[in-house]
Amino acid sequence: MKKLIEVKNIYKIFDIKGSEGATILEDINLSVNEGEFLAILGPSGSGKSTLLRIIAGLIPASTGSVTYLGKPIIGVNPGVAMVFQSFALFPWLTVLENVMLGLEAKHISETDKRKKALNIIDVVGLDGFENAYPKELSGGMRQRVGIGRALVSDPDVLLMDEPFSALDVLTAENLRRDLLELWLDGKIPTKSIILVTHGIEEAVYMADRAVILSAGPAKIIRDIPINMPRWRDKKAFEFTDIVDHIYSLMTRKEMRGTEATELQNKKAIVVPNVTAGALTGFLELLEDLNERTDLYKLAERFVMDIEDFLPIVETASLLQFAKVVEGDIELTSAGVEFAQASVIERKELFKTQLIANVPFVSQMLTIIQSKSNQRMNIEFFEEIIRRSVGEDVATQQIETLLNWGRYAEIFEYDNQKEQVYIEKVNQDQ
Repeated sequence: MKKLIEVKNIYKIFDIKGSEGATILEDINLSVNEGEFLAILGPSGSGKSTLLRIIAGLIPASTGSVTYLGKPIIGVNPGVAMVFQSFALFPWLTVLENVMLGLEAKHISETDKRKKALNIIDVVGLDGFENAYPKELSGGMRQRVGIGRALVSDPDVLLMDEPFSALDVLTAENLRRDLLELWLDGKIPTKSIILVTHGIEEAVYMADRAVILSAGPAKIIRDIPINMPRWRDKKAFEFTDIVDHIYSLMTRKEMRGTEATELQNKKAIVVPNVTAGALTGFLELLEDLNERTDLYKLAERFVMDIEDFLPIVETASLLQFAKVVEGDIELTSAGVEFAQASVIERKELFKTQLIANVPFVSQMLTIIQSKSNQRMNIEFFEEIIRRSVGEDVATQQIETLLNWGRYAEIFEYDNQKEQVYIEKVNQDQ
């Protein structure tokens, strides 16, 4: 089997204001063979799209190498084409003109470019829309244009960066099936496809292999073959078993990555971006079920995307309101008590779990209490976190911690003075 793409010892480090540099990818080794459909999965912000862009040659790796047909890639990878999440079409160009852009670097006549573009437009199901403009098309049709533009250059490897996530459920399902049919029937020239997705079901439905990345810095923690025959029945036991296995992998502590562990040791734990209200609703739903529940089935029942679902699960585990074991979740005694408590009682329980399990909140409280006026500029806390995770993440972290602290009535925030403070009624804590 011919090896098309090989990724060796890839590291990617971004310089971030307020930090020495953030490692996004760490020691990534991956090969893609002819005839393979590969899916890349991982938590939000784990570096999936960054890896795809390094393979495409759109951004360089900090160290390591990418080869195409055994030759190192310098600049843009000549053997690949990319489909983006946001369609990335030029609104002033017609469907035909947008697709022909995929042939811009090809040294062929305009007549041949037009002929190839018209052929691929027919293949992706847009025959009759050659002269339409993007604004006249539905989301699904616009993404077909994006796919057509990528395929028209006859790439060996088609790179797809969450291509269905901006579409409604039905449109996305139809487009997945149409693309898979073109691929399986050999109607497109592509010899391999690499799909970045946050949809576990999508990966199991479409791919031959699923590579699982941890959180930052991203490492490959599993490379799972998916040997089910096509077409795949999503209700079949084998299908749900693989999905459940991946859910289990993605909720394990190893998914948090080494940086999260180091930050926790430094009492500056990275917390999920989840509101207290979302967590409360989730715990209530778990309490109503009154049993240990499979995470995959739970997400399916709640009709929740993994990007929204897993942070809530992680928050429930972090605050020890719930525990996850081998892909199943159940409430702890504290979680049951919280779900059954009154509004006032919940605030007190949340406060207890927050201080006990997020050391940085306890640190914030101690610092504020040490001040004679019980106030501290928010910039002080931002700087502490910024040094560990960089400016962008620090902003989200502070916002989440403030929301949690205010819900638990641990402290308040003065927007005008940009200060965190303790209300007088709480000053005896």
